[in-house]
Amino acid sequence: MVGTGAWGLSHVRTFAAEPRAELTWLCDTDPSALARAVALAPGARGTRLVADIMVAADVDAVVIATPAITHAELAVRCLEHGHHVLVEKPLALSTGAAEALATAAERAGTVVLVGHLMLYHPAVEYLRKLVMSGELGEIFYLSSVRANLGRLRRDESALWSFGPHDLSMIEYLVPGAPVTVSARGASYLQPGIADVVFVNLELAPAGGARPVMAQIHLSWLNPRKERRLTVVGSRKMVEFDDCSPEKIRLYDRGYDRPPEFSSFAEYLTIRNGDIYIPEVAMEEPLVVQVRHFLDCVEQGRQPRTDLASGIRVVRLLAAAQTSLERDGAPFRVG
Repeated sequence: MVGTGAWGLSHVRTFAAEPRAELTWLCDTDPSALARAVALAPGARGTRLVADIMVAADVDAVVIATPAITHAELAVRCLEHGHHVLVEKPLALSTGAAEALATAAERAGTVVLVGHLMLYHPAVEYLRKLVMSGELGEIFYLSSVRANLGRLRRDESALWSFGPHDLSMIEYLVPGAPVTVSARGASYLQPGIADVVFVNLELAPAGGARPVMAQIHLSWLNPRKERRLTVVGSRKMVEFDDCSPEKIRLYDRGYDRPPEFSSFAEYLTIRNGDIYIPEVAMEEPLVVQVRHFLDCVEQGRQPRTDLASGIRVVRLLAAAQTSLERDGAPFRVG
């Protein structure tokens, strides 16, 4: 385990409780963070040197939960030593670094799982099945909010810290090619680090359907915590609210086009149907992700959030960053 800070400790706790894995090494440059991790996994050895882990004979896989700027470099080092890798999001802070990692992975032939945690959330999996079943009809647009009064970061903006969650979910729910990305934001608390960002995407779904719009609000300067994704279709609408005990709400609402009408006012009629709250069997997404990683290592399977998906998200983030630096000018993805 490389990186035992706030999120790294969650990995330590999860792997320490997993009977199929043995946590052998913990690494962090911060002695206090390392001490907290060792207390959670007393059977593991602690070190402040990544090199100790790279050459250790009792390491098969490495989890990287360090600052984002170090993700790609550390992942490449692990791959060069033949280790399987679970690397936290974002995979890299540039497309060049992400693609260099892909080259190293191809040479290594080991498993690389990118920590797009929301794709292991049972409610997101339920949402995907709804979209794929056609129950929502044609998808018109998606809107997401990921905001709170959160912990400031010095090495990444709200776009790169929060954005991977929503971009990975949108890509998972609407298979197809992003066409354009635009982003506007502001740096109120730290110069040069945007703490509020609005991202707009245009996606071209597979099968030649009409373009789908997606709007993302990202902020760690917000009065309350919000984790919400809305998908609006031609038949039904659905809302995923991760801050609510009722994770999914399915709305049988929209506009109907009657087969016959005598005036323009009758062309579209509002349909106010029921609100359905399905029972979604919840399990901690990190536990699901860890078990999936171990399955992939043991069985040689491709992870759900593989390196290719991680690179696609980095490309979208980089496109949004370019637009952000150009005051919101649309950037064509391709």
